[in-house]
Amino acid sequence: MLWLALAFALLLLLGLLGPVLMPFIVASILSYVLTPWVDKLCALRIRRFGLPRSVAATLVIVILIAAVLAMVLIMIPILQKEVPQLQDQIPRFFDKLDEMLAPMLNEFGIKVRLDSTGIKALLTEQMANSGDVIGKAVLNSIRVGGTAVLGMVANLLLIPIVLFYLLMDWHSLISRLSNFIPRRFVNVTANAVVEVDDILAQYLRGQILVMIVLAVYYSVALSIARFDLALPVGIITGFLVFIPYLGYGLGLVLAVIGAILQFDGFSGLVWVAVIYGIGQVVESFYLTPRLVGERIGLHPLTVIFALMAFGQLFGFIGILIALPASAVISVAVKHLRASYLNSPFYSQT
Repeated sequence: MLWLALAFALLLLLGLLGPVLMPFIVASILSYVLTPWVDKLCALRIRRFGLPRSVAATLVIVILIAAVLAMVLIMIPILQKEVPQLQDQIPRFFDKLDEMLAPMLNEFGIKVRLDSTGIKALLTEQMANSGDVIGKAVLNSIRVGGTAVLGMVANLLLIPIVLFYLLMDWHSLISRLSNFIPRRFVNVTANAVVEVDDILAQYLRGQILVMIVLAVYYSVALSIARFDLALPVGIITGFLVFIPYLGYGLGLVLAVIGAILQFDGFSGLVWVAVIYGIGQVVESFYLTPRLVGERIGLHPLTVIFALMAFGQLFGFIGILIALPASAVISVAVKHLRASYLNSPFYSQT
């Protein structure tokens, strides 16, 4: 009862302090992922002198920030260029869709025509009528939520600072936490932590490699097929693959829309089918088994449910802790199942 009460109090505190804990949880997750790289840098010998941990931690954080900024700087110009072009091509999309569907529907006696001009006029009228309302709502949200925006910016700036101190003291913090465990449960807890670490390490590191490989593959393949939106669609498809089927499905929909808008006939759709078909086969039968491995024990449906459930309960913080929490729960369920199967209650006939 005591442990259940502590667990309930921890969950309640996590929900109440969600916005405050955000930079610490993000920094903790990043520290868990980046600590091995800091350890490797510290193990390097430069002229018979080891690299100080503070220098190694700073170098890793700088590389991480540079990678995030590079991604933002790459995506912003592409979106600024492609989004207006996509808006201008929406009427063409309805025209081509009408040309493709109308003959097939006429064979079944269904006469339907998509009026792109009328749809565009309707959208323009609705936007004009609601423009004032949207503007007032935005101004009100800026006035009311100014403090929240400043708090969000402060949290983002706080993440690198917290990450630096965690990278510096990660091993000592883990050692101190282990001292709180009751001595009779030390071995059991240590084995469970090793299992959780193995699951998370294989999933995170392997999934990152899968994301990078698929992002490069889809971007290059769509560029060879002369897609205008090759880079953003390829990056979106690859980097969202950590949510099973969502990244692939979203990228496929975007690629199909781009093919209909850009190409005449069905050549673009054939290219999309070939590129995404090969990508799905390579991911399912080679990349995921080789790079992620089958020992993680987290079924794709488990990942989806964990993300949705924890997101519903704890918001953005819940999404951040969904994967670690589901790994802990899966290990706990595994041990409880083994205890249950070995108990007299189960084996007694």
